[in-house]
This record gives sequence, C-alpha cells and structure tokens, in this order.
Amino acid sequence: MLTFAATAACSNQAGTEPANGANNGTGAAAKEADKAISIKMFAGLYNEAPNMSDDYWTEWQKRTNSKLNVEWVPSGDLNTKLDLLLASGDLPEVVAVPDFKRATLLSAVKNGAFWDLTPFLGDLSKYPNMKNNLVQDAFKYRTVDGKIYSLPGSRSRVDAGIKIRKDWLDQLKIPVPTTLDEYAAALKKIIEADIDGNGKKDTLGLIGHGVIVNDGDASFAAGFGASQPTYDADGGLMYTNLNPQYTEMVAWFQKLYQDGILSKEFAVMKTTQAEELFQTGRAASYPRSIWWDKQWETTMEKSGQKNPQIINLTLKGPKATAIDLSIGGGGGFFISKKVPEAKVWQLLDYFEKSASESITDFAYYGLEGVHHTVVDGQKVLNEKGIKEVNTTSKGVGVLTYQKWGKVISASGSKAYNDAKIKEVANFDEIGQVDPFRFLISDSWINVWSKYEKEWKSMVTKAIVGQITMDEYKQFVDKINALPETKQAYQEFAKHYKSYLGK
Repeated sequence: MLTFAATAACSNQAGTEPANGANNGTGAAAKEADKAISIKMFAGLYNEAPNMSDDYWTEWQKRTNSKLNVEWVPSGDLNTKLDLLLASGDLPEVVAVPDFKRATLLSAVKNGAFWDLTPFLGDLSKYPNMKNNLVQDAFKYRTVDGKIYSLPGSRSRVDAGIKIRKDWLDQLKIPVPTTLDEYAAALKKIIEADIDGNGKKDTLGLIGHGVIVNDGDASFAAGFGASQPTYDADGGLMYTNLNPQYTEMVAWFQKLYQDGILSKEFAVMKTTQAEELFQTGRAASYPRSIWWDKQWETTMEKSGQKNPQIINLTLKGPKATAIDLSIGGGGGFFISKKVPEAKVWQLLDYFEKSASESITDFAYYGLEGVHHTVVDGQKVLNEKGIKEVNTTSKGVGVLTYQKWGKVISASGSKAYNDAKIKEVANFDEIGQVDPFRFLISDSWINVWSKYEKEWKSMVTKAIVGQITMDEYKQFVDKINALPETKQAYQEFAKHYKSYLGK
C-alpha cells in the first residue's frame, strides 16, 4: 500500500533533473526573491506546542524570509504519523524527520515521493553554508543509490548520556561507577535505600521509553560491542539489533529487570512520564541528551530537592565504552515531488540561510534582552528564552554543526557549561558511531518491515522473563538465516565498503 500510495502521489519521475537554465536566483526565483516564502512542513514536537506568533518565531521567519505553516507532531507519535502520511501520499512541501533512513521513508523515496536534490545541490558552490558549516561527510552519509534526497539536520555527534544522580551517590557514599557492572550495583544500592526520606523504598533505578530505554539503547549496546561492524559466516554485515553482542545486552537487561533495577514499566513508559519521574526525584538514572541536565536540575530544585547534580557516565562494558555517537545530522528534510521545480530552488535558499552561523546562534539563544542575557561572555537563556527556544524550535532548519550543541545548556552559566564539557570531553574520541545510522539495503527494508514489530515484542518478553534467552536467540537466528536477510547483509557490507572507499 505504501508503494502504491507513494507512487500515485508523484506526478513526475523521481530522477527528473532541473530544467536547463534553471538555477538558484534566476528567472521566476529571482522575481520572487524579495517575497517571504510560504512553507508547509511536517515536523516533530519535543516541547509544548509553539506559538508561531511569539517573539522567537516572528524573528525566525523574519530572518529567513519565510512564513511557516507547520504540522507539529508529538515525538512519541512521530513515526506512526509519518508512516500514515507516507501511506496517504498527501505530503506537505517539506517533511522533517528524526531518522532519514526509516524503512517506510526509504520506500517512499524509491517510489518517487521526494525530489532528488543531487542536481540542485551540485558541488554545493551555490550553498556555501551547507558546504562549509555542516559535519564532515554530512551528505555522504545520507545518499540513497548515490543520490541525495534529504538535507541534514546538523547538530552534535556527542548527544546522549547515561545520567545518574551524583548527589545520591555522594549521599550513600557510592563511588562514581566506571563499568556497567558497577553502574548496576550502584543503582541497586540506591533503590534499596530510602533516598528521599519518605519512609518507603520506592525509588526507581533505570528508566526510559521505547524498545528498552530508547535514547540509551545505543549507548548500552556500544558497551557490549554491538555497534562494531559484525559479519556473518558469508561475510555479510549483520544488523546491529540482531548481532550476538546485542543479544548479550538483552540478557544483561534481563538481569537488571530481575534485580528490580530496570523499571517494571520500561516497555510502556512515555517520554513525558520518564521526564517527570526523573525530575521529581523518583528515578536515579535516565539516558537522554546531555543538554537537558541544567534545566532538569533547576526543576528539581524548584520541587524542593536540595543541591541536585546530574552527571553523564563513562562506563566500560565487556567489549567497549558505553558511549553512542550521532553522525552529527541524523535527521533530514525531504522536499515533496509535488513541489514545483522553481519552488525547490526557493526552499533550498531557505535551508541555506538556516545553515548560517548567525541563524544557528539565534536558534540556540534567541534575541539578546528578550530571550537571553550575556553573563561572563556566556549567553544565558531567561525564563522566556527557556520557553520559546528549545529542541522544537531547532527543528525547521539545517543549522551549522555544533560540537557541543547537545552538551551545553543555554540556561547554564559559563562555569556550568565549561564543567559539563569537561565531563564529556573525551566522548567524541572513545564513543562509537553505529554504521547502521547510515547504511541502506533494499532487501532489508522488506525484511525489517515484516519482523521489526515482532522483534520488539520478543525483546520485551525476554527481558521480563516471558520467554527464555534461548528462545530469544532462536528467534534472532531464524531472522538471520532467512535468504532475504543474508542478501541484505551482503548489500550492507557492499555499502559499507563503498563508504570506507575500500
């Protein structure tokens, strides 16, 4: 159905190139250059729904010469809504996604739902901001059959951290954990203590949402070596979630669940629930983006918690360090093939503006005197800034690469942010990038669309003890033995060798 709908939605061939003589800033585009471009966009909502007439959005649209009409979709519903959108074929002009290689999205790409931007971008000489201000290999990562269909949401390679309440460790005289085993032992001690003094031992250990703990899955997997390229007997590159190291991690989580360390509600917990539990002092550990630390500490203080301190751990696992790195632009902006060619040029102009250093600085700090003040040379968000300048507000433009963009807090002082950078200074060197953040296989799209939902269910069943680990392994082995899986693994290996230039 997805294939049919995506194909029906398109009035032109996916590989159609710009007409001869069409270029950025000429013809109709030049005549319209002084007018604000109206953009209909699908994008993720990670905070409260924004007021598009507030000071931040008014200024964003002024600086980018745009008028935005955004369908904001709550992050927890984003993938479901995206799949429905793709199935309907009724696409807005721009589709902004957190994962540019989601299977349903790639199917739509291959069936002509979006413009091939390769001939528009060329050598990027017309787009110096996107050429010079993005993470290295930003466009190389996202090619599909050698073509570029999306623009990167360029952010930080250092992003997620496995957080723990340092003040609670100190209170119980527990050393900061340096290994995954020490981490589990520390959480066990915390949940067995009456840490909040309410007379009950009701503190949760590790919380999260998603398959296991969502933002932290990849970090823990890295510690078990699951992010390292792993090949089957035929030389095929195995998918991370189905390699032996990932299965070892599932067994470790099963032990955490049995010991009461992993929250009993991990499989059904929503993002908002997890955030509330952590901020209200109900949980000891929660893996999320590092830049939340200051904001959450402030909320903790307002709720009466004394001197809360959140730190992000460097934990050695059985095979590597439990630190997952982003590719510095995992999300993407796709332009619907329904958009006329002339407007594609205008949209690219808009995204080129958003990739400037000045627009990016505005995206992080807003207006001086309105959203932030400068203290000791550091821009610090005020209460209005915290409300209007956030994750959601960064989701409609490419933005420049910020090494510490997901580490420093816009509401933190210079001293606080300097200390936070020092805390994770070596993450970029010792962490790992899972190659499946960018590898693509046509065969795998079909395989995973059939088995992903069942795999998620089997992971949960294994962790909570509804099935044995042997039964889980048998399920994984069954998928890995399928001829179409083996074919996909060969395709992954070929793509990876091509990426490495070998």
